[in-house]
Amino acid sequence: MSRYDTALTTFAPDGHLFQVDYAQEAVRKGTCAVGVRGKDCVVLAVEKKSVLQLQDPRTVRKTAMLDDHVCLGFAGLTADARILIDRARMECQSHRLTVEDPVSVEYITRHIAGIQQRYTQSGGVRPFGISCLLIGFNHDEPRPHLFLTEPSGIFSEWKANAIGRSSKTVREFLETQWKADLSQDDTVALAVKSLLEVVQSGEQNIDLVLMDGFGSVRQLTADEIAAIVKRIQAEKEAEQEKKRSRVAAAAASREAMMTGVQTSTSEEDAGAGEV
Repeated sequence: MSRYDTALTTFAPDGHLFQVDYAQEAVRKGTCAVGVRGKDCVVLAVEKKSVLQLQDPRTVRKTAMLDDHVCLGFAGLTADARILIDRARMECQSHRLTVEDPVSVEYITRHIAGIQQRYTQSGGVRPFGISCLLIGFNHDEPRPHLFLTEPSGIFSEWKANAIGRSSKTVREFLETQWKADLSQDDTVALAVKSLLEVVQSGEQNIDLVLMDGFGSVRQLTADEIAAIVKRIQAEKEAEQEKKRSRVAAAAASREAMMTGVQTSTSEEDAGAGEV
């Protein structure tokens, strides 16, 4: 294997570029990010790392606005993300100056994916070790968009997706819970609920950006996220209580059935003895 992972431009016999695979592994070791698209909104929720006691938490961000109507969240190497974000912002402003219209979400996603792809086929460089989730609205349509880019340069549109640590577990949860035409509250709740599958410290380590229209972006406060988490936990406790009640009722029913069978058996044995 060592012959094939020393150079970026050398393919392995099975068709793999090991440097790209290693970049995807860096993404899998990053903090989790979740995107969920609703009926008329789209949500981007990311897991924050616990900051050190003397560190300013404002300098640790996993989301960034590329333009007034496009937001990006990432998983992987933060330094690589900073370079891609700067290039994407420059492209957004260049597009406005040239075309006099804001970029579409698909356009800027394709631009980012193109940069990532170019770094997979040139000697002397390495792939970007990040995956990105982009959310936003186009200026000429009301439908929200959610796109994903990968270190290999692939990009695709999704209804809901997750990247980073334990993304497979979160994605499987989203596949069972996502529904068409989710309301704004349900979309936010689903994003938070899916992150809670992997985030142990609750609302303290969650950042959430809500976009419900072109240029209409809002980052939820810690108190709002805490209220959502509290409601989710209350729903879970109520569901567990219902489950325990159903199990207790089923056990009582079986016990009553067994008691009835034993009674009838005793009566039959007594009748046989009298004969």
